[in-house]
Amino acid sequence: MTKIILADDDPVIVQGLSMIIGSEEGFEIAGTGADGREAVRLARETKPDIAVLDIRMPVMNGIEAAAVMIREELCAPLLLTTFDEPELIADALMVGARGYILKNSPADRILSAIRAVAEGGAVFAPDVIDFIRGMIRAPQKGAPPEDVFANLTPRELEVAALVAEGLSNTRIAERLFLADGTVRNHISAILEKTGLQHRTQIAVKFFARI
Repeated sequence: MTKIILADDDPVIVQGLSMIIGSEEGFEIAGTGADGREAVRLARETKPDIAVLDIRMPVMNGIEAAAVMIREELCAPLLLTTFDEPELIADALMVGARGYILKNSPADRILSAIRAVAEGGAVFAPDVIDFIRGMIRAPQKGAPPEDVFANLTPRELEVAALVAEGLSNTRIAERLFLADGTVRNHISAILEKTGLQHRTQIAVKFFARI
């Protein structure tokens, strides 16, 4: 059973998401809150697998709450919002959020995103991916942008590409006919060679190469 907490300052959104997610087989709503501080408290108390967080909330916003959850290894945060401003997307990526999708996404897309994150993957809405590509490819003064993947082996590049698709380690192992431990070793090598900090950053950087 995948335990999920929700936080949004709009009670209608919380009620609607609770009905959609709670009715899905294998999902359990462990608690709901109206701001990021409540979400962090719930995460510490209920030990959920995933936190679905609105970005713009009072007291503590969703990005700040996600940063705490990641730092304390409480759960995997998935950011859900109506806002798609560049600075919010950039902030979400910096803290290592496992997903960023828009509230106007169909219910099945929201559920698919939660499933992907529950399996250890990462997921971003198509318009978010477009922004990421534009952000990284934007002309910069001085030297051309560095390809952080230049020193990876062909197998490591394959693994990086599948991380960018949002696949979990288990799914990557199945796709490439590898052991889970081998995939973990490849991801550790990718992070070490590229200087990146987590799989979300692998995905972000890889989007720019496509």
